[in-house]
Amino acid sequence: MKNIVIFISGRGSNMEAILRSISSGVLKGVCSVSCVVSNRADAAGLDTARTYGVKTAVVVSKGVHAAEYNRKLRETVDAFSPDYIVLAGYMKILDSGFVKQYPKRIINIHPADTSAHQGLHAYEWAFENRLKKSYITVHYVDEGVDTGEVIGKAEVDMVGATSLHDYEERGLAVEHRFYSEMLKNIFITENVAR
Repeated sequence: MKNIVIFISGRGSNMEAILRSISSGVLKGVCSVSCVVSNRADAAGLDTARTYGVKTAVVVSKGVHAAEYNRKLRETVDAFSPDYIVLAGYMKILDSGFVKQYPKRIINIHPADTSAHQGLHAYEWAFENRLKKSYITVHYVDEGVDTGEVIGKAEVDMVGATSLHDYEERGLAVEHRFYSEMLKNIFITENVAR
């Protein structure tokens, strides 16, 4: 069973979907979450994690020098010896030194096709361009922003969506299912390879 640490910055809806999947879905018996880490003390997802009985930690990034933040983040994560770090709405770019410490061990979900749109506001981008279909991308984190090796993509049907809220709602429904499926594939494949 894989030991994962989840990083969040806000409400943590993908984190909660993963925790539900571990409890009674496709990730049951596949992995466990040793800690949820946030760079913001006011992240609503921290309370959600605690309701699932998961340990939480806060490593505040705002107003902290990058080197100091990254040192504290490494110390916090290393205390849990995770097999993987799973980003679930984590809104801070990870330092290259941190990324290099966990090669192909940091996974992210992005609400667009990363070859077409990287960074923030992906649903806004899809809505402004009136895309009839969009994608959710799960990828390994490298030193760029949403530039890592793609693990999998899921299509989101946007036909008939008339507002940004519609785009977000449809995308999140796919995100919450697809992320757990991709994590299971990664963890099971690695077990078979060993």
